[in-house]
Amino acid sequence: MKNYIFDFDGTLANSGKTAILATQAAFKDFDLPLPTATDIEYYMGVPIEVSFKKMTDKKFTSAQFAELISLFRMHYKALESENLVLFPEMEHVLEKMSVVNKKMFVLSSKHSVALNRNLEQLNVLQYFQAVCGSDQVKKYKPAPDGILHILKANNLKKNETIMIGDAIYDLQMGRTAGVFTCGVTWGAHASSLLEKEKPDYLVNKVVDLLKI
Repeated sequence: MKNYIFDFDGTLANSGKTAILATQAAFKDFDLPLPTATDIEYYMGVPIEVSFKKMTDKKFTSAQFAELISLFRMHYKALESENLVLFPEMEHVLEKMSVVNKKMFVLSSKHSVALNRNLEQLNVLQYFQAVCGSDQVKKYKPAPDGILHILKANNLKKNETIMIGDAIYDLQMGRTAGVFTCGVTWGAHASSLLEKEKPDYLVNKVVDLLKI
């Protein structure tokens, strides 16, 4: 494989606790019933613009929903420095791939500003040719728009490209886009859920990414 597209949350970085705490804090600020950690984890990989409406029955005005999103981002930014970490061995794997001239990209459901900030905080931004956030596509995961954007912008061939992610939405997106798929079992979704999507690869250890 020549081109590797990585999901961020739950794949490159362990940010689950940050997302849970920030989501619950935002819902509390808005006097909404708090979603459980299990519910939040299930929707990881889906943009908050979609997942938040699935975790409450409240009907929002545009202004109210914009305020809820803003509150989440405020809490996330405050929490991320102490909770956001790379998965063990991930930097080693990225460095190894870089040395042999693999092209690497990050595709996330979070905004590209936050995505770039997080990659820089984790000191791995330099390994990636480009990133694609939710603000750069019209349709979110599991729609293939993000992958297709990366393929077109970087003149990549589908049969040389793989989408790597911890959620079923990553695998569904990759399959629809016509690229190879790889599920990783150290993130949000259980291996049994990932297996149902029939990925081309399913890995249990970060270092196993080097075998693809």
